[in-house]
Amino acid sequence: MNPSAPFDANGNILIVGGGLVGASLAIALDAAGCRVTLVEAAAPRADAQPSYDERNLALARATVNGLTAIGVWPLVAAQATPIRHIHVSRAGEFGSARLDAARHGVDALGWTLPARELGAGLLRRLDRCERLVRLAPASLIGLEKHPEGWRAQVKTGQGIQSIDAALLVGADGTESFVRAQLGIDVDTHDYQQTLFVCTVTPERDPAHRAWERFSDEGPIAMLPLAERRCGLVLTVASDQAADVTALDDAGFLALAQQRFGWRLGKLTRPGKRHPYAIRRVAARQLIASRAVLVGNAAQTVHPIGAQGFNLGLRDALTLAELVADAADPGSVALLERYAARRAPDREGTMAMSHDLVRLACMPQPLLAPFRSLALLAYDRVPPLQRALARRGMGFRGEPPRAVLERLP
Repeated sequence: MNPSAPFDANGNILIVGGGLVGASLAIALDAAGCRVTLVEAAAPRADAQPSYDERNLALARATVNGLTAIGVWPLVAAQATPIRHIHVSRAGEFGSARLDAARHGVDALGWTLPARELGAGLLRRLDRCERLVRLAPASLIGLEKHPEGWRAQVKTGQGIQSIDAALLVGADGTESFVRAQLGIDVDTHDYQQTLFVCTVTPERDPAHRAWERFSDEGPIAMLPLAERRCGLVLTVASDQAADVTALDDAGFLALAQQRFGWRLGKLTRPGKRHPYAIRRVAARQLIASRAVLVGNAAQTVHPIGAQGFNLGLRDALTLAELVADAADPGSVALLERYAARRAPDREGTMAMSHDLVRLACMPQPLLAPFRSLALLAYDRVPPLQRALARRGMGFRGEPPRAVLERLP
């Protein structure tokens, strides 16, 4: 397209970022019959996309419902492991909270799945899209605002293309270029923590149980995987990250064992470790003129509770739902409706993850009995138990219709 040509968006939606959330949004919009262009910096291969990495994702029940609705789950379900029990506790304190799928009338509270497997499934589903235009590898290098939308300059292997869009979607991650170009500020909190993820093999079968355990040093989680393995998520203070990185396998396992305990017996056979610095980055607004942020571009949360992708997918499916029913995908009314729909879920999830890591990991002995009593209340008081389970399964605020197909 000639950059000097008359602006002609013709209802086109431009998604910048083809990670887990951006790809999911593109699939949902294509299924709704929308005109969509997806720009992704990485080549269209699972091993080239940074978000399709070695993490083991804990997918909430609502997320699996949504992935089923857009045709992705059947492509990856065989690699997923159901979570039927969740145990939450704090080291050295008496309280704990337990969630059981059968108690809440469902077959699973969620599922675990390697991010790389989900990414590969998304790529296979993208290949089946009928209207979607995919530019990858490609990069957004410039934006020009027009009354009817945005003109984007996109650099590809064939040169620079000009793309007109009635709606611009920033799905390009924590360091979002789109967000910066829109002039949207962020609030940032550095937790001074580093996350290490890998797989381990425990002596005992995890039996579809997930654990979240807090301590003064930070949270540790154990997620059930196929073949009796577990996904380990270990948090350490950032000033200890270099020392932990330098540990050999025996030293790392000893640290993990000391932090997690012996509920699963001896931990062995650690996989490759991957460190991630933890920051909270929250956009001060989700929308601008004919533009919207989703996923990590809108909010990057602490990984405690494994809410990041689950929250981002609800962003994507809510936006797809609203756009599918609209004549103009970038109208002020639509974007304001989107922001209002997402506010309770977004704010509640961000507050939960932020407050939980502050309160549950604070080294203050005076808080111990109150923390234990709170966990016991969530374990024993039915209304609190139901609220915890519902939110943990991803049903918060006004969820997108796509996740409600199997609402318990």
